[in-house]
Amino acid sequence: MDPDQQTIIEKVAKEVKRKFEGEGSGHDWWHMVRVWNMAKHLGTKEGGDRFVIELAALLHDIADQKFHNGDDTVGPQTARRILEEHAVYPETVDHVCNIIANVSFKGSGVRTEMTTLEGRVVQDSDRLDALGATGVARAFTYGGHMDRLMYDPNEKPSSQQSKEEYYNNKSSTINHFYEKLLLLKDRMNTETAKKLAQDRHQFMEEYLNRFFREWNGEI
Repeated sequence: MDPDQQTIIEKVAKEVKRKFEGEGSGHDWWHMVRVWNMAKHLGTKEGGDRFVIELAALLHDIADQKFHNGDDTVGPQTARRILEEHAVYPETVDHVCNIIANVSFKGSGVRTEMTTLEGRVVQDSDRLDALGATGVARAFTYGGHMDRLMYDPNEKPSSQQSKEEYYNNKSSTINHFYEKLLLLKDRMNTETAKKLAQDRHQFMEEYLNRFFREWNGEI
C-alpha cells in the first residue's frame, strides 16, 4: 500500500471515530475498529485489494439503514461524499460504495451476495463481530438501545422474507439470535471466516442453553 493510500485510510478513520465515539447501540467506534482489524486479517489470508477492504470496513456502518428507516442508499451516499473529499479514484469509490450497499443482513429470507473478494472479506468481518461473546454483548446493547424486551416466551421468532419485514420487526433480543445471529455461521463467504465462525457460533448456542435453563429455574 503506497503512502498516499495509508494517509487516506488514517484520515477516514479519524472521521469515522469522531462520528461514532461514544455511540450507544453497539455500532460504535470500537465495532468499526474490530471489523477493520478483522478485515485486515481476512484480507491477509484470503487476498484482495487492501485499500478497498480497509476503506469499506471503516465506512461499512457510516449511515446504517437501521437508523435511517431502512433506507439502504444513505450509507453509500455518505461514504461516496467522504471518499470524494479525499480524492479517492472513482473506480475505488464505486467499489467501496457497492460493498456498503450490500454488506448488511436484510432478513433471514434475503440473500445479500457479494460479487467481489473484497466485499466478501468485509461482509464476513462485520458478521463475525455479531457472533461469539462480543455478539451476545452487542445484541443486548442494541436491544436496550431500541427499548426491546430481553425475552418474551409467548413471542416466537419470525422469518423475514424482505428487508422491510426485517427492519420493521420489533421482537425480543433472544428472538434476534434465531432470526439472525445463529444463521450467520452458514452465510460466511471465506474459508478463514467459516473456521472462525464455528467457535463463536458454539459459544452462542451454549449461552442460549444456559439462558433458558436459568429462565426456567433449572439452575
